[in-house]
Amino acid sequence: MPICFALDGDRLVSVVDHKPKTTTALARLADIERVGRATVLIDHYDDADWATLWWVRVSGSASVHSPTDPRVKPAIDALTRKYAQYRDTPPAGPTYSIDIKSVTWWRASP
Repeated sequence: MPICFALDGDRLVSVVDHKPKTTTALARLADIERVGRATVLIDHYDDADWATLWWVRVSGSASVHSPTDPRVKPAIDALTRKYAQYRDTPPAGPTYSIDIKSVTWWRASP
């Protein structure tokens, strides 16, 4: 499932944004609340040059934050710095984060 994310210190943060959805009660949020852990895989490839293929996987304890949680504002700030479209319309849906405990990566060439 593609997500927009940013880093806030040792946390990977994301939010349910304003793009059209049937509901903001997403399965990923229920899963985080039920399990308390999450993994995100970030990858890059170029159809013209597979030598540039790489991926990074981050895992750790995860939380969905209430709107009054003090971690929400820094998360939204990190996301609006990274994504220009959020500067005009800051995301207002549920915010969630992963406290990064492990990072694994691979790349096709040095």
